[in-house]
Amino acid sequence: MPRISEFFGIIISMYYNDHMPPHFHAIYADFEVKIAIETLSMLEGELPRRALAMVLEWATLHRSELQSNWERAREGEPLRKIEPLE
Repeated sequence: MPRISEFFGIIISMYYNDHMPPHFHAIYADFEVKIAIETLSMLEGELPRRALAMVLEWATLHRSELQSNWERAREGEPLRKIEPLE
């Protein structure tokens, strides 16, 4: 699963040819969550509250880049790195 960003111990990634709706994965320690790009709602899994807040803040700032990477992944193209949350 290609990493597209990493910050504060949180790994953000996407699978190639993953199922709909467009989403990304956030992994922190033993936790993992899938988050819809369009709505930023959790589709599956869980993260600690503070980690989830950081992921949602980051995703809000980079939603168009996430959507672009989703489209690239669906086409089998290399994914682009996205700046981390600072």
